[in-house]
Parts: sequence; structure tokens; C-alpha cells
Amino acid sequence: MIRSIVRGVGSSLPRRIMKNADFEGVVETSDEWIAQRTGIRQRHIASDDETTASLGEAAARVALADAGLTPADIDLIVLATSTPNNTFPATAVEIQNRLGMHHGFAFDMQAVCSGFVYAVTTADLYIRSGMAKRVLVIGSETFSRILDWNDRSTCVLFGDGAGALVLEAGEGEGTIADRGILAASLRSDGVHKDKLYVDGGPSTTGTVGHLRMEGREVFKHAVGMITDVIEATFAQAGITAEDLDWFVPHQANKRIIDASAKKLGIAEEKAVVTVNLHGNTSAASVPLALSVAVADGRIKKGDLVLLEAMGGGFTWGAVLLRW
Repeated sequence: MIRSIVRGVGSSLPRRIMKNADFEGVVETSDEWIAQRTGIRQRHIASDDETTASLGEAAARVALADAGLTPADIDLIVLATSTPNNTFPATAVEIQNRLGMHHGFAFDMQAVCSGFVYAVTTADLYIRSGMAKRVLVIGSETFSRILDWNDRSTCVLFGDGAGALVLEAGEGEGTIADRGILAASLRSDGVHKDKLYVDGGPSTTGTVGHLRMEGREVFKHAVGMITDVIEATFAQAGITAEDLDWFVPHQANKRIIDASAKKLGIAEEKAVVTVNLHGNTSAASVPLALSVAVADGRIKKGDLVLLEAMGGGFTWGAVLLRW
């Protein structure tokens, strides 16, 4: 059977690093308060010349180089983002042009922090259907553009960045030993919209708006929802938490990561944690974490890896793959 195999991975981060202490002159907070409640120590903030498109392009080029491929080898670009360069066209099309790619097709996917998991799952379906042989999947965000910098409950949590994977069609036997994407589960429930949203948009206010969040409500639902899709993914693949080599969760809050791993019986040392370095980069957080773990030698060919995320909407999902 056809499997979607990871050929390359890459990332890109803005030049500017904003540490927790830098907020002390902006809002009433402290390094200790932020780190204790979230695990975040710093985040990258995009400058005026750094955009979702430019960061996404840079991450894509690294992933292509890692795969030993060029833009000419790609059939499809799927960009997960909630912070596009323009209302339209899709920022994926802009990245396509930046890469000098004038064939194939490209589109954006909007599922907030779950965007990359949704995008990987969508790319897998295109590959398995035969519509694409190689897909560039990107998560790129500039959340600093939609933050209310006077709201200390949200502005300290988010950062900017981009990560990318190159997926390629390969042969599999249809077993858990295959390389590539093995199982996935996606969910959403719009009843939770007002718990995490942006208070603007073209069809409502005609403005971009700012991020608004009921932090306690998001935390309360997060662990249960994450557990739900992960258990469904395990059931599809016929595995348990003990079979995993690595758990790569959405990097929103260290407490949520720890609580989720504990509830699922995933050993703490198997969790890849980069929230301390990047903050919450929404759709970019999972590929950024993957890039770090591949670069430092933790994730290796043949490892069984679980990706997971939850975002505004609510949306949530999980993907199991063998590296």
C-alpha cells in the first residue's frame, strides 16, 4: 500500500528573541510568573520584514535541502496558518511563487494550533489517492501581529516561527512496521468557539482583531480532548503508549504536556518539549519541535512518533508515523 513517508524537515525562526524579563516593562508580570505557569522562557518575535510567507519559505527551503529535493519535485504545498499575509490569496500560493514553483497547486489550511496536524493528514490523503507524489507541508505563524500587548494573560504565551516537512509516496506492507503515516484522528467542536478566538475578521468587523482566550477553560478541556484523539489513533494502529519512541505535542503549556503524557501513560522522557524556547507558535509548534528533535539526534529513522495538537474552535487531532 502507499504510505506518506517523511523525506525532510526544516524550520525558521525570527531573528529577535524576547525573553520573559522583557515583558516586565510592558505588562504587570515577571519571568518567574510566566515560567512557573507555562514553562515558557523565551519566544521569537517577527520584525517588520519577517512575515508568515518569508518564514514559511525559509523553513520549506531547509526541509527541501534535507530531503535532497528542489521545488521542481513538489506537487502540492499545504500551509497551516491562522496569520496569513493577506486575506487572500492563500499565503501558500505566495510561498509557491517565492520558491520559484510554477506547477502543481497550493492552499492554506486554517485549524489554528491544530493546523499542522490537519495539514499532514490532508497531505497524506492526497498522496494515498495518487493526486500528489510529494507534498510540502508547512506550519508558519506570526501570532505577534494579532496579540493585544496590554493583555498579560495572552501576550506572554505566543511567538512566531515556521516548520516544514516533505512527505513522499512510498511502498508499505500495510503493517505497523511501515515507514510513514500509520494512523490519524481529527476532531472539532464549534461550541467552544468563544473560549479561544480572534475578535475580528473581514466579514464581521472588517479588522484583523486580537486574540482572546479563556485560559482556564482551555486548560480544563485540553487534556481530555487530547487523550480522546490519541487513544483513537492508538486503536487504529493497534499499539499502546509503551510502543512509542517519541511524543511530539503542541507546545502551548508545559503543564498540559505533562498532564496529557501522564494520563496516557507516556513516559516523561519520551516527550519532546520546546515550549521553553519558542512559546506557543500555533500551527508552527509541532514542526518546530520535530526539527529540534531531529537535529539533536533524538528522532531517528525507524522511530515511532506521535504528533498531537489542540487549537481554537476547538480543533484537535493526532497523527502516528514511523520516521
